[in-house]
Amino acid sequence: MKMAKNCLKLFINKTNRRSVQIHTPKIAPSLLAADFSRLGEEVKRIVDAGADMLHFDVMDGEFVPNFGISPPFIAAVRQITQLPFDVHIMVTHPLRYIKALATAGADFITFHIESADEPYEVISAIKAHGLKAGLAFSPKTPTTAVTSYLSDIDLVLPMSVEPGFGGQAFQRETLGKIAELQQVIPQLKRPLDISVDGGVTTEVAPLAIHQGVTILVAGTAIFRSQEPEAVIEKLRTGGTEDVV
Repeated sequence: MKMAKNCLKLFINKTNRRSVQIHTPKIAPSLLAADFSRLGEEVKRIVDAGADMLHFDVMDGEFVPNFGISPPFIAAVRQITQLPFDVHIMVTHPLRYIKALATAGADFITFHIESADEPYEVISAIKAHGLKAGLAFSPKTPTTAVTSYLSDIDLVLPMSVEPGFGGQAFQRETLGKIAELQQVIPQLKRPLDISVDGGVTTEVAPLAIHQGVTILVAGTAIFRSQEPEAVIEKLRTGGTEDVV
């Protein structure tokens, strides 16, 4: 553990020499990792543990080879809590989903730059429903693919795993993409959330926070824990008392 913390310090000292505003991140537990057989209990447990928002993964089986959460599922959870809903759609045609997700109770809708629909049309459709728009990009996609859209969105999500499946290991190349985004964001003159999703653990959190991430999405790390309160607190603080 001591060696791991020393490695974190070295990494941060090397990669964070530029001026980056460090925020206390919002924690967004990913419902894909919940026990669906007792969904109400799971949501209450995580809300009581201090979650700031809830994260939902919607998949169509085409854009990624998996199926995820549906709008009726989101609507059911909306009856339980008023926390903000961060809905990540990994689908080929995001325009088909906007109305249903807005009706279900989404607050953020984040779609992929790699999807088939024209990005500005999707952003406009999301905002037409009074929601915040997010743009995600996969590990193999360069940061330059999204930079021209940053002034029109509310959240950017550089994926730290291949989209479609939970429980994967964090890809550290994502930290470099966050650093690239931080070179552009000051020019926007407006707030922009940076989210990180995939393989987020209490060990990864300090690295992401010191790069300026404002939302941490974590599924397995939170839902598989017997003490989600402690995990959420560790994610939120990012070990900042140990990593300087």
